[in-house]
Amino acid sequence: MATFRIEGGYQLKGELTPQGAKNEALQIICATLLTSDEVVVSNIPEIRDVLKLIEIIGELGVSVTKQGKGKYSFKASDVKLDYLKTEKFAKQAASLRGSIMILGPLLARFGIGYIPQPGGDKIGRRRLDTHFSGLQKLGADFEYDAEHAFYRVNAKKLKGCYMLLDEASVTGTANILMAAVMAEGTTTIYNAACEPYLQQLSKMLVSMGAKISGIGSNLLTINGVPSLSGCSHQILPDMIEVGSFIGLAAMTGSEITIKNAGIQHLGIIPDQFKRLGISLEQKNDDIFIPEQKHYEIETFIDGSIMTIADAPWPGLTPDLLSIFLVVATQAQGSVLIHQKMFESRLFFVDKLIDMGAQIILCDPHRATVIGLDHKYQLRGTNMSSPDIRAGVALLIAALSAKGVSKISNIEQIDRGYEAIDLRLNAIGAHITRIDN
Repeated sequence: MATFRIEGGYQLKGELTPQGAKNEALQIICATLLTSDEVVVSNIPEIRDVLKLIEIIGELGVSVTKQGKGKYSFKASDVKLDYLKTEKFAKQAASLRGSIMILGPLLARFGIGYIPQPGGDKIGRRRLDTHFSGLQKLGADFEYDAEHAFYRVNAKKLKGCYMLLDEASVTGTANILMAAVMAEGTTTIYNAACEPYLQQLSKMLVSMGAKISGIGSNLLTINGVPSLSGCSHQILPDMIEVGSFIGLAAMTGSEITIKNAGIQHLGIIPDQFKRLGISLEQKNDDIFIPEQKHYEIETFIDGSIMTIADAPWPGLTPDLLSIFLVVATQAQGSVLIHQKMFESRLFFVDKLIDMGAQIILCDPHRATVIGLDHKYQLRGTNMSSPDIRAGVALLIAALSAKGVSKISNIEQIDRGYEAIDLRLNAIGAHITRIDN
């Protein structure tokens, strides 16, 4: 495992450009299985999870050609379904949660799909019921091989129907949507996720010939079509990385400009940072964060402690709560961070407490942060990255801390952030990658 050695306490200054959105890329790449025509996708982030998915569909028989940095051509004209039954596929797919989204396209086009129990971050229970119950309502038969932890779906013909999802699952909605676009008749999905990733996937499918209405809402209506054609698609900037950079600027008292931030797709993210007292300026599609030595958390109207909680879109994405928690440690004031969706995502706070942060972990879902107002600098320590988002939160804490920190298991960070050490070093960070 590789390790980051971070010399903290340096101010950063310069420009950062966010990578393409990881969560969108995983959906879009799976959608290329829906047609035998060429699909060209640009602004793909070349990070571990995305490259692993590209490798999986390449082994599945999709012709993949890299046309330039972040630009790939996919042509699924010779899909080899037998690969789904191999040990190699089982090992590859089990290590990547996003692999679950190949089921919808395979079911729609070929009437069958296999997938092992998918991996991903260890942030709590992440059930798959929404995926399979939705596919079953479209007419698929579902089997689970408990001995080998393998799922199987098959259907001679998918038929449209009405369904109410039991949760607004992003990947579940994507899987069901991709299956429904070639189902016979009309499918109505209520309580659908409506994150920008889903909006982008829907727009791409429409450009391929799908008939989808209600894009951007939680009620999607899909009129099935016999087949889809090729298209070109550009992935949005990653809003999680944009939020990470805003938090980085605040914690280190740095002046940073985030270029081409995709502001219209950020939802309430900028306003939530402003609730922590962080100044932001919008300049066309760029976000400028000035140097700030002090930022004060707002209170509610009655003077009670502010709560920041995650929620389905257009609420605050859970992927940024780790960043908000870290940023709050150096604010003036207190805030309650409420992580509603995953019960293990706050378990990294013990590492921040070791660094001198004042945090009370109330229960698996809630933590109260008492801000230090930059009067007491965090101190460097040794720690391990438990998941992608907590790993970057710890990296931000280390960059603001006094002394040297080491973060091991940085492969977790590499899964979601492309060359983050090189990009931050270019604007003044002191990060050394050590290959153990």
